Amino acid sequence: MAQTDFAHLHVHTEYSMLDGAAKLEPLFQEAKALGQSAIAITDHGYLFGAYDFYRTAQKYGIKPIIGVEAYVTPGTSRRDRSRVTWGTEAQRNDDVSARGSYTHMTMWAENNTGLQNLMRMGSLASLDGQWGKWPRMDRELLQTYAPGLIATSGCPSGEVQTRLRLGQFEEALRAAAEFQDIFGRENFYIELMDHELEIERRVLQDLLRIAKQLDAPLVATNDSHYVSPSDVNTHAALLCLQSG
Repeated sequence: MAQTDFAHLHVHTEYSMLDGAAKLEPLFQEAKALGQSAIAITDHGYLFGAYDFYRTAQKYGIKPIIGVEAYVTPGTSRRDRSRVTWGTEAQRNDDVSARGSYTHMTMWAENNTGLQNLMRMGSLASLDGQWGKWPRMDRELLQTYAPGLIATSGCPSGEVQTRLRLGQFEEALRAAAEFQDIFGRENFYIELMDHELEIERRVLQDLLRIAKQLDAPLVATNDSHYVSPSDVNTHAALLCLQSG
């Protein structure tokens, strides 16, 4: 595959506060040097980096793909502050993130309609769904503003993967089918990651099984948080600040 055929679709920039260490200028310089023609931004929860990302992409002649790694409630209303877990107490480390507060979902704007809908959802998630530092979307927002969006099952903190880690294959299948109905068969992808982490590899075969049963397309991503290997210590320092 030519470098120009590859695009990083799951990227956390410096606007993923205390998590992303990819500054925009070095990010686009590296993408340009590698001959990549497009790159996405999928910062945590917010879209306030989208404008600077777009302008920097224009500067380097690279196609910007505007997206977000959304926080999605675990089946509850975004206005509901009750915690929801799906597993046993012994499984709590594999359960819904932040002790039952949210799951993750990757989304990208496919066109101007999708960009407008992504912005609307981001605003409403903050206004109505904010819980701590997490602006949370819910099924109501996804169903209302799905036009023009492409979505995936997300990272290991996504609902589908969380259900699979808990040994709940049928529930994971139902969740994926629901998201497929919301976004459309061609616009909901099963997202695959392999950073040589056990949390990813233990559900890989089940993700492929779900994709086959639903005839859902696959997308492979790297959960990118910095530009080059030399940035690893900078990223580690950010994570230390985040966790206290």
